[in-house]
Amino acid sequence: METWTVETNDGGGQLEVHTFRPASSAPIPGSQAPAEPSGVVMIHGTLVTDSLYWPFARHLSVLLGRPVHCYNRRGRGHSAPQPPGYSVETEVNDLESVMQASGSVDVVAHSYGGFVALNAVLSSKINRLVTYDAAVSLSGNLHGRWRPELEEAVTAGQLDHAWAHLVQGLGTAGPISYLPMGALRTLSILSARTRLGAEMRSLLPTAVTEMRAVLATDSTLADFAKLETPTLMLSGGWSPSYFAETGRALAGAVPAINFAIVPLQFHEGPLRPGRRLATRIARFLSGGHVSAAVGT
Repeated sequence: METWTVETNDGGGQLEVHTFRPASSAPIPGSQAPAEPSGVVMIHGTLVTDSLYWPFARHLSVLLGRPVHCYNRRGRGHSAPQPPGYSVETEVNDLESVMQASGSVDVVAHSYGGFVALNAVLSSKINRLVTYDAAVSLSGNLHGRWRPELEEAVTAGQLDHAWAHLVQGLGTAGPISYLPMGALRTLSILSARTRLGAEMRSLLPTAVTEMRAVLATDSTLADFAKLETPTLMLSGGWSPSYFAETGRALAGAVPAINFAIVPLQFHEGPLRPGRRLATRIARFLSGGHVSAAVGT
């Protein structure tokens, strides 16, 4: 893995990028390295950093024989903080900066990352796009998922209460999402003792800002009518149903979009072990051509 940075185009600072390359692309000492194939950019979801996607990115890189670049969005790791005027345009511009600096043409995006990518693909030069459980608000369908209590709790520093409202509102934590508020607050307290749990709590303020950006960018089917980039929208079989409803609606209205359910997968599918999801995505990005030796 290589770690490097990209300057944002608004003067806000840097974005931290982590790149994975297949071993076969490493140059032989003393030889002239061949031109590197175009890359793939991976956009992570909310309340996490890009590090959770590294195993997935590594699998995808091997399957494609191409570099895969993960980056920390604003407010994470060594990337710049979210600016005062943060919006979806901030994220779209950051994605374009990473794509240009890395020589990438394809994008894979999860959850909030899918929201960013589907807004970017309308104006950016993306060759192929894959989203998994894209968090797009379509004709107001996500407005009911927003809980003002979440922002109020974050402002008051009541992070366990805020985490519980986020989990219940979005329903993305599987069966845990349906637990009573008291049980969820207890889980938050316990998880805060782990590195991942503590990290998620620290990112709650960014989740508030990002949820506001999703609702402020509420879309209609007509907004995607001119989309021409081949796009595959995937949703986990065990993910909240609203992700699949959005994917089906867009695929039914936009010829360039295909939609499919991935059986036996939760919302956090790209974060779980295994190659099945990566293989499906690699086949789409490569036009159906994935090495049989690794494409199982």
